Order: sequence, then structure tokens, then C-alpha cells
Amino acid sequence: MLFQMVSLVLEVVAGLIAGTCLLRFLMQWQRISFHQPLGRFVFAVTDWLLLPLRRVIPPWSAWDLSSLVGAFLIKLVQYLLLWLVAGGQGALALLPLVSLVGMAQLVVSALSALVLVLAVMSWVNPGSPMYSLVARLSQPFLRPFQRVVPLIGGVDLSPIALLLVLQLIGMVLAPLQMSWMH
Repeated sequence: MLFQMVSLVLEVVAGLIAGTCLLRFLMQWQRISFHQPLGRFVFAVTDWLLLPLRRVIPPWSAWDLSSLVGAFLIKLVQYLLLWLVAGGQGALALLPLVSLVGMAQLVVSALSALVLVLAVMSWVNPGSPMYSLVARLSQPFLRPFQRVVPLIGGVDLSPIALLLVLQLIGMVLAPLQMSWMH
């Protein structure tokens, strides 16, 4: 029971910090201004980690690599701590792979949540500034589906197609990670 409690706390804390690092990556990639409440939150949560990383990891084109490395390092620390709490069971050498899969799972969950928020906001308050922010964040992932999935009665079903693909990816990642952790 102690392991599950520690695991839950680590998942929430690591998910918040690593997810915010990934959000910072996405906001910079999409050139979204950080001069708004969400941007200030992102800086407050990630600056302690990413500013030192930026001294050694330069950006590549529009890609903020330090944000990706920061998210990976947070997930690596999460799984290292879980490994220690479990008494060092399992192969320590596999932790980077487990962390990479954990980061991929975080991306799938975050994108799923983003698309769901976009869908709800499109029905409830499509004129809000937050809707336009969520739409800009999700657009690079929806665009390929919008090219393939036709509008039906004026309704864009591409979010449903993206959610389906994300769920399938999540179904592949979960057992993969579990097999490495045992």
C-alpha cells in the first residue's frame, strides 16, 4: 500500500511538472505569448529546471529542446524514486526506456485532455480568449485529421478521430511500460 501511495504522489507531481515542461515546449513551438496567466504559470512551474538546462542545451530551430529534456528528466527521477521505493527490483538500466514511455503516455493523456477541453469549449464558449489559446495549441495535432476526415453536416469530427488514435497509442504504451517495470 505504501508503494501505491508514493506512486500516486509521484505521478501527480511529476505529471504536473513534466506536463508543464511539455506545455512550454508546445507554446514556444506555436509562438504563443507567455504574457497571460497560463504563460506566467508555465514559467513559475518550470523556470527552476529549464533555465539551467538552457545553458547547456540550445534551442534547435523553433524547438525548445531544454523543455523536452526537462520533461524527460522529471519522468526519469519519478521512476528512479519508484524503483528505490520498490527495493531496487527490476533492471536499473531500463529506467530511461521506462521514462521515455512514461513521457509518451503523458503526451497522450495531455493531448487527449486538450482535445476534450477544445470540444467542450467549442460548444460552451467559443468566443473566449481561452478557447483561441486551446485551439492554437491543439491545431498542429488536429490539422492532419482535418485533411482526411470530412465535415459531416458542418460538424468537425477530426477531434474524435484524434482521440481514437491517442487511445490506441495509449493502449500500446501501457503494457509496454508494465513489461519493462517487472
